[in-house]
Amino acid sequence: MSSAFVNLCGPGKPLRVEPPDHRELEGLIRSGHARMRDALNTTLSIESRFDLAYNAVHALCLAALRWHGYRPSNRYVVFQLLPDTLGLGPDVWRVLAKCHGIRNLSEYEGDLNIDERIVIDLLAATRTVVDKVDMLLSLR
Repeated sequence: MSSAFVNLCGPGKPLRVEPPDHRELEGLIRSGHARMRDALNTTLSIESRFDLAYNAVHALCLAALRWHGYRPSNRYVVFQLLPDTLGLGPDVWRVLAKCHGIRNLSEYEGDLNIDERIVIDLLAATRTVVDKVDMLLSLR
């Protein structure tokens, strides 16, 4: 077990140990793939594409964390643990952390500050996550 997982488990911490559930993993991955396909539809508004891509990558990152046998109590930890769940570096998780902040401003403060560049970066990061999750699941 990775020390990152251990350090984030326990009372008041954002992770708990929970065995993976095959049906849950399949559903998260199916949702992630479907939303990613839809996010690539350039006829949709930039805001819709952002929402779809963000929710796709979140579902896939959650699937990776669940595959390792953990359940998060907050959304951000699935991105924080990408080096441990999928072996991804700062080039991916920094984009996702920025998008998480944008998503929160949008959801909680109504500040929807999305541009084409961030959607392009988010889609690229999501493609990387898709590839890694697909490889991870082929190991079972």
